[in-house]
Amino acid sequence: MPAMVRTEFALALNQVATERGIDISIVIDTIKSAILAAYYKDYAEEKLKGEEGLFVDIDPKTGEAHILRENVDITPPGFGRIAAQTAKQVILQRIREAEKNAILSDYATRVGNIINGMILRFDGPNIIVDIGRAQGIMPPPEQVRTEHYHINQRLSFYLKDIREGRRGNEIVLSRADAQLVVGLFQREVPEVANKSVEVKAIAREAGSRTKIAVHSVQSGVDPVGSCVGQKGVRVQAVINELGQDEKIDVIQWSEDDVQFITASLAPAKDMLIKLDSTTKTALVLVPEEYLSLAIGKGGQNVRIASKLAGYTIDIRDKNAVTTSGTTPAGVFDNLSVSESVKEKLKAAGITTMKSLRETSESDLKAIKGVGPKALQSIKDALTRNN
Repeated sequence: MPAMVRTEFALALNQVATERGIDISIVIDTIKSAILAAYYKDYAEEKLKGEEGLFVDIDPKTGEAHILRENVDITPPGFGRIAAQTAKQVILQRIREAEKNAILSDYATRVGNIINGMILRFDGPNIIVDIGRAQGIMPPPEQVRTEHYHINQRLSFYLKDIREGRRGNEIVLSRADAQLVVGLFQREVPEVANKSVEVKAIAREAGSRTKIAVHSVQSGVDPVGSCVGQKGVRVQAVINELGQDEKIDVIQWSEDDVQFITASLAPAKDMLIKLDSTTKTALVLVPEEYLSLAIGKGGQNVRIASKLAGYTIDIRDKNAVTTSGTTPAGVFDNLSVSESVKEKLKAAGITTMKSLRETSESDLKAIKGVGPKALQSIKDALTRNN
């Protein structure tokens, strides 16, 4: 090979070895395979003679390459230029691979953390995000339905995973994961960052509402007050990062399940709670004036509280419950719907005709199992009872 090529070879080889942490022997073996492939491409008839005994010899100091068959040099005239080009391409490829692997290794140590990024482009349903030294991908399940994304938009993301994708390993980002909220509290609340306040549980319906339960491990530290901040400044900073539409309830965690469920269902008050720890179910009796608060719009409050506490919560009107703790049989007698639909209404926190009347048509439609026929029957029953 010409001296200039040998110099480029030596410099590039040393660059890979010293700067990228790739063993020289591995690079040289890769180059040998590439040169042999190039040789077979241009001299296909040689392959017909068989590959046994054919190999490439490279001088690691000069980069000079020879093709040998049974220790006889069969390097074609002028093949040195092809070998040099192939070697250069291989080294550059190895550099790119080493850089990519180094970057992925760096981001792998940051999985589970919050990272800032800027939306670069839309790739079908996926969103590609510039996160500094690399690009991340936010697939549809990790996007928030109520958020409107646009090019050059800067946001905070939860670095969820690094996994195999269509184009190799991908850095997966999320705006919908509940851990995004935890990470934002760690960033905004020093007591959470230094672990004097712990996040014990969190339940989130992204873009709508989050309940987060916190506990102090340090005497004299108010966990809820620390997270809310003076005049709500800390929790508002988290809400601002989530786009303003999402409500956040910060509640006191308790080892006592009754106290914890009571806090989880706030702002409802004066509840009577009966637990079945075996089935992890809770019957919650609420005064009529707090019933809609405990259930929430479309059953959201009780639904998120159930996720947070780890109990299936059945909310009923305290005044409409008999001493046996069951709902009177006649509550839904005027509804010409199946028992399964009645049970679905109850599961959604609709346990009285009053609560049914206060539930909007769109919220009823959102209940799985309530179809057009059942919806019409409910409308007719409510009309008769007006």
